[in-house]
Amino acid sequence: MKRDGVSERRVRKILLIAPACDGEDISEAWNAFQWARLLSERFELTVIASYKKGHTPLSKQLSNARVIEWSEPPFVSRFERLNSLMQPGYAPFYFRARRWIRRQLASGEQFDLAHQVVPVAMRYPSPAAGLGIPFVIGPVGGSLLSPPAFVCEEGATPWYQRLRGIDRFRLKHDRSLRATYESADCVVGIAPYVRDVLSDSPIRRFESMSEVALHEVQPPIDRARRAGPVRLLHVGRTIRTKGLRDVIRALAELRDLSLVLDVLGDGNDRAACEALVHELGLGDRVTFHGMVARAAVDEFYREADIFVFPSYREPGGGVVLEALSHGLPLILADRGGPAAFVDDASAIRVPAVTPEQLARDCAAAIRSLVEDPALRIRMGEAARSHAASHHLWRHRLDQMGRYYEQVARPVSQ
Repeated sequence: MKRDGVSERRVRKILLIAPACDGEDISEAWNAFQWARLLSERFELTVIASYKKGHTPLSKQLSNARVIEWSEPPFVSRFERLNSLMQPGYAPFYFRARRWIRRQLASGEQFDLAHQVVPVAMRYPSPAAGLGIPFVIGPVGGSLLSPPAFVCEEGATPWYQRLRGIDRFRLKHDRSLRATYESADCVVGIAPYVRDVLSDSPIRRFESMSEVALHEVQPPIDRARRAGPVRLLHVGRTIRTKGLRDVIRALAELRDLSLVLDVLGDGNDRAACEALVHELGLGDRVTFHGMVARAAVDEFYREADIFVFPSYREPGGGVVLEALSHGLPLILADRGGPAAFVDDASAIRVPAVTPEQLARDCAAAIRSLVEDPALRIRMGEAARSHAASHHLWRHRLDQMGRYYEQVARPVSQ
């Protein structure tokens, strides 16, 4: 069939590549499951996946799709943080998946399109690359470097985290990795900066979409009649790159204002942050709550007035969407993923060039919101509206569906 002289595209049969796709897990695995579950409601879906020892196989979690899956190698679950960063189980998955796809194609099975949704990190080649199927990869991200002036404060980094430093070298020189991105009909990055990371590869098409989303926004919260100090909130792992030190330094410049800071999360920079609070005499203003249960986190969002998260090396940032959903005005570093998730009506984005500058600009942003309650309320309402209009899962599916239609093969005339 033709529409205005162009062969019509009808995407019906999708091959989804999603290792570590698990609705019982968190983070990437949980997001991959959302893609699988929601795509299975719109398309005839085949999912190639792996599952962790002791977890329910995807075939028992996903009733609406055909699932091809293998158990992860037994050794990969022993070191969770190492596994999440390096994914040592990906290599056997890659070869199994590529062999399965080739075998199905050789037997005559056809797919309208292949889509790989995880890993999000750009350091993994796709088993679907170069096999003749229209191919989408992403949202992908990572490989974001720290501004040079911040590196000296980041301290010792585990060896496996330092391996991220070779991502850009591999993207430039690793043939299998380059082939993945150069053969993809569409590369979807989690934020516009990803296009710059891939600038050495001749990408056919690049689009931007956050890798996380919301199923719904939170009910509106009336913050206009609150009394007492203005409550700031920082949520995330307490590591140097999340910008917590910079927020604490900003508070030292705001002693004339009535405000407090709640810190949720834990990590290897917590001791340094607590020492900084003591050094600056801010013990009555900053409270470290450590790891907090999910229900309690939501309560902190509801009680907060401003969300401060000047993370200067943040590829994504699911906490940003949570803050938007709870109707909080945001203060963010103007780089990486979070800056792309918001607009000027909902957030103040500050540069991240040096620690001194970032603290100074965070202080100015906090002051503007504390001293102008009407602005604070207005930006909070805009934040919730922005979440509802841009960051729901149905928006992600609609957007990805348009990419599918545009890159899939035309129906034979």
